[in-house]
Amino acid sequence: MTNTTPSSAKRARIALPFCAALLAVMAGAGAAQDLALPAGADRSAQVARQIGAYDLPIAPWHEDRGVAKRRFEGRVLVQAWRIEGSGLTPLQLIDPLREQLANADFQILLDCIDRACGGFDFHFDTLVLPAPEMFVDLSDFHAISAVSPDGRAVALLASRDATSAYLQIIRAGGEGPFPGETTDAALPGLPHPLPDTAQGPIDLQLEETGHAVLRDMRFASGASALTPGPVDSLDQLAAYLRQNPTRRVMFVGHTDATGSLEANQRVSLQRARAAVTYLRDRHDIPADQISAEGAGFLAPLASNLTEAGRRLNRRVEAVLISTE
Repeated sequence: MTNTTPSSAKRARIALPFCAALLAVMAGAGAAQDLALPAGADRSAQVARQIGAYDLPIAPWHEDRGVAKRRFEGRVLVQAWRIEGSGLTPLQLIDPLREQLANADFQILLDCIDRACGGFDFHFDTLVLPAPEMFVDLSDFHAISAVSPDGRAVALLASRDATSAYLQIIRAGGEGPFPGETTDAALPGLPHPLPDTAQGPIDLQLEETGHAVLRDMRFASGASALTPGPVDSLDQLAAYLRQNPTRRVMFVGHTDATGSLEANQRVSLQRARAAVTYLRDRHDIPADQISAEGAGFLAPLASNLTEAGRRLNRRVEAVLISTE
């Protein structure tokens, strides 16, 4: 874990317009922290799911395993704020919030900054609301993950652009509502789908939407074999298929638009087949329940004009092909 916690002397030199932290008591859940935010913070988005799941990052990104995460199921609340015209740095945004969490006996599991977190790879392997609700400068952000005494997750992410500071807070676990949650109908909602990491368990995604992106399927560059170790999404799928022997799932591989369609279709098919091999060899799932196809670059999730978009497009999806 990369620790960037400043010294007490440094904290004392950071003068910020924060009000005192408040503690809120939630029914049946013990004490939970209602974080005090900087003056002028304007909430830009709030998305809540009563039944969902969130994978809390607990270590920086690593080439072999991606971002290590701990899953929290139950209510998920994702909020974003913008502090327009603020000169606050990500450290100055995060530091008082981290202190509030520590004072409320939260366990800090991750505390890292931009490159130490993993930069680009950390950002796109964790749940981050898209712009303009949340802006992240990949060379200037600060992330905190913590767990409350009653077992709920809190993830903080702060960054800034040339004129404003941005803060995202994710809470997950148990039943809501969370401290600071609002039911104000006038609050702007998120005009985009909530990213896959907050859509809940794989079986619910398949039953409700017919497909699920398997973001934790990892391959070495140019390879089609999965990196060693368990794959949580595939393990979930195995349990789902064993409990539902009449269900059939097809794995569909996707690529970015680099290279020819023929080459990309071949690679995408090989990576989809890796999922079939995993379920067959590790979980003994029958062949008539699982199959594989490759779509190449024909079904992008994002623009191929940017590296961020191309990374999103390189994926494997599980598609429920049962009709009853």
